[in-house]
Amino acid sequence: MARRGDDLIVSGPIGSHGIAILACREHLGFEPVPRSDCAPLIDAAETLRQAGLPVRAMRDATRGGVAAVLHEWAEQSGATMAIDDRSIPVSPEVRGACELLGLDPLHVANEGTMVIAVEHHVGEQAVAALRKLRACGEAALIGRVRSRGVAPVTVLRSLDVEQPLDEPSGSPLPRIC
Repeated sequence: MARRGDDLIVSGPIGSHGIAILACREHLGFEPVPRSDCAPLIDAAETLRQAGLPVRAMRDATRGGVAAVLHEWAEQSGATMAIDDRSIPVSPEVRGACELLGLDPLHVANEGTMVIAVEHHVGEQAVAALRKLRACGEAALIGRVRSRGVAPVTVLRSLDVEQPLDEPSGSPLPRIC
């Protein structure tokens, strides 16, 4: 379980799978065509294990995306998951599609990206270890676990405004697997 002070990491860019499926299903005609991030996560997990890094929690960010994982961890730990939007890797294609469709990439499904909580003093080491893998070349430290505040999950947005991140409700994309 994630604990106060832990660093929060994503193993790669977020939202690619959900946007790729949505674009295909709805014949949205995006150029370039969005590509799914579908990939096994075992290599990333094994890399962290072999590096001997103290991982507190890890979970794939499928249904509900990164937001769902963070809300689940906040509920389990009684802490606030505080992330910085500017540090979250999102491809230009996904960012553009989300802006056009009114979606937050944090709520969009992934199939080859996970969220990881590690002890604070090893966050940068964990990111460096993950980046050695081709599939995790854009792994990033996205935030930290804090004592419980007003909201279970917060996002520092542009202009240094910290806002609560809503819990996912429903899904912009029906289940496909």
